[in-house]
Amino acid sequence: MYRKEKGVEMEEQTQVKCAEREQPTQNKPLFSRQMLIRLIIPLVIEQFLLMSVGMADTVMVTTAGEAAVSGVSLVDNINTLMLQIFAALSTGGAVVVSQYLGRKESHHAKTAAKQLLYAVTALSSVIMILCLIFREHLLFLIFGSINDDVMESAVVYFISTALAYPFMALYNAGAALFRSMGNSKVSMFNSLIVNIVNIAVNAILIFGFGMGSLGAGIGTLTSRIVAAVIILFLLQHRDCVLRIEHMFRPEFHWVMVRRILTIGIPTGLENGLFQVGKLVVLSLITSFDAGVNLAVVGSAVAANAIANSVAGVINVPGQAIGLAMVTVVGQCVGAQQLDQAVRYTRKLMILTYLSMGTMAVILFFGAGWLVTLFNLSAPAAAMAAQVLRWNSVFVLLFWPMSFTLPNALRAAGDAMFTMSVSLISMFTCRIVLSYVLGADAVFGIPMMGLHLLGVWIAMFCDWIVRATLFLIRFWRGKWKQIQLI
Repeated sequence: MYRKEKGVEMEEQTQVKCAEREQPTQNKPLFSRQMLIRLIIPLVIEQFLLMSVGMADTVMVTTAGEAAVSGVSLVDNINTLMLQIFAALSTGGAVVVSQYLGRKESHHAKTAAKQLLYAVTALSSVIMILCLIFREHLLFLIFGSINDDVMESAVVYFISTALAYPFMALYNAGAALFRSMGNSKVSMFNSLIVNIVNIAVNAILIFGFGMGSLGAGIGTLTSRIVAAVIILFLLQHRDCVLRIEHMFRPEFHWVMVRRILTIGIPTGLENGLFQVGKLVVLSLITSFDAGVNLAVVGSAVAANAIANSVAGVINVPGQAIGLAMVTVVGQCVGAQQLDQAVRYTRKLMILTYLSMGTMAVILFFGAGWLVTLFNLSAPAAAMAAQVLRWNSVFVLLFWPMSFTLPNALRAAGDAMFTMSVSLISMFTCRIVLSYVLGADAVFGIPMMGLHLLGVWIAMFCDWIVRATLFLIRFWRGKWKQIQLI
């Protein structure tokens, strides 16, 4: 939070303290090139592995029929929302811990780590209980009236995966803590184990016992339990910098929890409402007025799903580098090395543009061929290729500044600003413009009627607004005046 200024004297003291933070206390860089490589490469691999967990459930459950596939796919949208919330709270803890580690205050870092584990356990347990009690009501509220067979599969899968929420949250928190130490190999190998266990249990229960969506849910639950147990065991190892001692003796430090929530709550609201916004846009795509040709609507939905899947692969380097940026910038800010924070942010942004730019160029020229791999109808394939080419251009120009750069601001404690920009931009651009550009008419008022392309153009406008405001914020340096710890 911003320092409170009381009178001229307090203002002068604040200016002196800010100036002291600007002065480097040592010339040695906090992170060498080798350290950055060891941090980033496992994160990239981990992000690819995490993408495959939900995909494995959907692909393997196809043998159980369309109802099971639909039920699993619907619930995975909710699970993604929950993961975003848990990841946001974990980010709050990682920022606080990184800053303490940068200051060489390991005692406070351990305290913050322990409080993070307690906080995510409490929050995820409450969410789990609510989801189990109101499971059918929640599914109906989000997805409306759906086929009975689909609802049955969705409820069964939802129960199994909701039971996994506390374990998902603990794993996310543990992985974030290891990243704050500069160790991303632990979470990478843990993600690999999660995939192996998930696929193995799925294969036994779905193919061997014909348990369908229930088998997929149990596979997810089992793999998440294994991941949480491993990460908690490693956090108690004597060689761990953030060794958690007496984990099962609750000690609550509300000041530390408040610091974590200062980042976690805004980031959680931002991530959660962003996912809700995506669901709103998805419902818009399914409701476009396509006259009597319902196949056009079906093609738009299929094209959007495939385009999102392919585009998500391009985003992986940016997401991984964004996670690394929380650690790097957080430690620089904690060490009062703001000049290094700026320098590392620039380096990581250049790396993001190079990696994502290379993939975007490949996608631009290969979009037409890629969509043929998904067995789409001709109209759906044409729409998917069109939006993917547009996506390649805007990813190259704006995505890193929209989604990677704000992690530098969050690492400095500027989460309220990133949340405000993200929510305003999402609702005004991504949602409102989607109706203006995509729909044929709204309340009888003619719109642009660009359908799927209009929705994606609205998304690109969202990126442009975010990128512009985040860049201005970073350039002006207001984030340097924020003190979190």
